[in-house]
Amino acid sequence: MGIRHEDKDKYEIGKSEYLWAKKSMPVLNRLTHRFVSKRRLENFKLGICLHITKETSVLLMALKEAGAEVTLCPANPLSIQEPVKSFLIMNDIKIFAKKEDTLLDFYDNMESVLETKPHIITDDGGELHKRALRRKFYIMGGTEETTSGVNRLMSWSEEGLLLYPIIAVNRSRAKYLFDNKYGTGQSTIEGILKTTGILLSSKRIVVCGYGWVGKGIARCAIGMGAKVTITEVNPLRALEAYFDGFEVKPLDEVISTADIFITCTGQVSVIGQDQFEKIKEGAILCNAGHFDVEIDVNYLNSLDPNHFSPRMNVECYRVGESKKKIYLLAKGRVINLVGAEGNSPEVMSISFSNQFLSIIYLSQFHEKLDNQIYKTPKKIDRKIILTALDSFGLKIDTLTAQQHNYFKI
Repeated sequence: MGIRHEDKDKYEIGKSEYLWAKKSMPVLNRLTHRFVSKRRLENFKLGICLHITKETSVLLMALKEAGAEVTLCPANPLSIQEPVKSFLIMNDIKIFAKKEDTLLDFYDNMESVLETKPHIITDDGGELHKRALRRKFYIMGGTEETTSGVNRLMSWSEEGLLLYPIIAVNRSRAKYLFDNKYGTGQSTIEGILKTTGILLSSKRIVVCGYGWVGKGIARCAIGMGAKVTITEVNPLRALEAYFDGFEVKPLDEVISTADIFITCTGQVSVIGQDQFEKIKEGAILCNAGHFDVEIDVNYLNSLDPNHFSPRMNVECYRVGESKKKIYLLAKGRVINLVGAEGNSPEVMSISFSNQFLSIIYLSQFHEKLDNQIYKTPKKIDRKIILTALDSFGLKIDTLTAQQHNYFKI
């Protein structure tokens, strides 16, 4: 039986997307070449839960070309790029995912990945690790991509629940300084603009959380003429935001005047019942954190079970006694991946280099590691940074012998 015409079209589009991303990911291409040519992951089974994007396809193809058997499920069903999925499937990467998957399907897909008994698990959010910790088969190690996932893993580690070593890729300097700040900062604003088509200049925007993602979003928004306010629970970050030139206020003081609210805290119910009662008519709400828990969507649905969608990825709710309209983007899921294409390939080149080299490291040294959370090894972090400098054509100074000796005094 031949390949259907529509599937072939999807494959060709997915292949073009893969090649487009690959040409803009020089750091990953350079760092993986040696391991690919030597098939360093031969006979290793990898279970992966990541967003299915063109950038992810470059990582997955590199892992496959290095000899690995790769099985994939999505970190978010709404972020699946269908042509990319078709391209990967036709390149012998097993994928459990459909764009129309329910929440139950989403978790079933993870169980299907685990049924392949992977040696190494790569996750984005901690959900696949959570399920793997209940399994009895041997797992060599794992990696974790996001802040939310690392925070959950740290909690489980403190309770002694980890069954294998995990490298927290998100704690690598080469990851959070670029991916979280520059990548998610830009792609979140892109997601809002593509979804709504509004003019950002002059809008009053509230960024909830001033971690690396919040810093990037605030920087991009103010650069486009928006008036940005930061809300925080961490006093040091609040002070940092103030010295960076942003207004810093409690959420309740700006809830009735701001035009757009962007959550990026990793916490639950950042915007909930109390805020919905005071929120401004026409306000737009969206989330840039990994999980769809920062805006209380369940409560919104109970307030207005008959909410409607005026355009793709926009839901209109009528709230309060006056039935004022407010707008939720991407159902409260990550706006940069649902409303836009996620982070740029240049940034993901650095992040996925971390993932690739951390997987290689685990395949070689897992027996020497305890069942705990590790940062990306410093040698890997430095190698990625130096490769990135070279790939972007950047040169830096070096210390003289005199300067080296000065540090030793």
